[in-house]
Amino acid sequence: MHVGVPREIKNHEYRVGLTPSSVREMVAHGHQVTVESGAGCGIGATDEVYRKAGGRIVETAEEVFAECEMIVKVKEPQAGERAMLREGQILYTYLHLAPDPEQCAGLVASGAVCIAYETVTQPGGGLPLLAPMSEVAGRMSIQAGAYCLEKAHGGMGVLLGGVAGVPSARILILGGGVVGSNAAQMAVGTGAQVVVIDRNIDVLRKMDRLLGARVITVFSNRDNVEQHVLRADLVIGGVLIPGAAAPKLITRQMIDAMKPGSVIVDVAIDQGGCCETAHPTTHAEPTYVVGNVVHYCVANMPGGVPRTSTYALNNATLPFALQIADKGWRSALRDNEHLRNGLNVAFGKVTCREVAEDLHYDYHDALSVIG
Repeated sequence: MHVGVPREIKNHEYRVGLTPSSVREMVAHGHQVTVESGAGCGIGATDEVYRKAGGRIVETAEEVFAECEMIVKVKEPQAGERAMLREGQILYTYLHLAPDPEQCAGLVASGAVCIAYETVTQPGGGLPLLAPMSEVAGRMSIQAGAYCLEKAHGGMGVLLGGVAGVPSARILILGGGVVGSNAAQMAVGTGAQVVVIDRNIDVLRKMDRLLGARVITVFSNRDNVEQHVLRADLVIGGVLIPGAAAPKLITRQMIDAMKPGSVIVDVAIDQGGCCETAHPTTHAEPTYVVGNVVHYCVANMPGGVPRTSTYALNNATLPFALQIADKGWRSALRDNEHLRNGLNVAFGKVTCREVAEDLHYDYHDALSVIG
């Protein structure tokens, strides 16, 4: 298969779809890899390093999209990229379609075969291609929140861990999954008071076993969410419904009643956010203020640490990419139900039930499209 790696063009996105090591693996499997010049510069991988790995370098994204059967990216295709997709071409990347009707419409119109990292599953449950970036984003959320709590950056001027004789900050983490557990591990290290809310008792038990008395675990209901949001200095939004838009747990009324200078880091923003006042921002302008609350809603948080993120992501995505390239997408998806769950759009049909329901498309079972 001819595999293409374009340079990411989303604002302040420095990750790359395939590392040089991944390109070498692809080539060793007999595939041809074409890489846009400069695609790896954000992780310190020069064009020459890609050439040594067996990749072919071209100057433009147009060449990559025109020549290649499968496009491997990190972030969702931007409008100009969507215009270059063609019927039957494979797109393998993060999509997050539920809160993005414009992107979904573009992919439907393209006729491309669109496989989303975030809905690929694994035996026993879990989302193996979303997990590494959730780990990164969860850990980053605490340092982002600490930064935003500084007075110069709009916050109330509180140090997370406090000092002797001065109380530490109170951090509320909504969701105890991969984002929440990683955020909690970082948060307890600062010395802050940490509360984790989740609706799954087993998740709370796991958190309790992991961190013990250093976290307070709370069952999620409207009263508990509101009570702890209003007491928090920093709120981390880490809730997830796979494939669907995130639930709005924090209402505008709660925002108006929160402490002046408090901070919300809505990690769920790539699925629409769990706060009613959240909208996506970029690393160039990461925050805005609603009422007296600082909102940090960067939709590609791991892009701020691209070396760590790209290698962590490739560890998870490469085995599936090799399956697609080795077998062809139809056979690969037919043979692997977990990879098949990643198929969101193909030949103008929406094959992810949650996306179809949220954006009002007819749902088509993936197997009916694969044939």
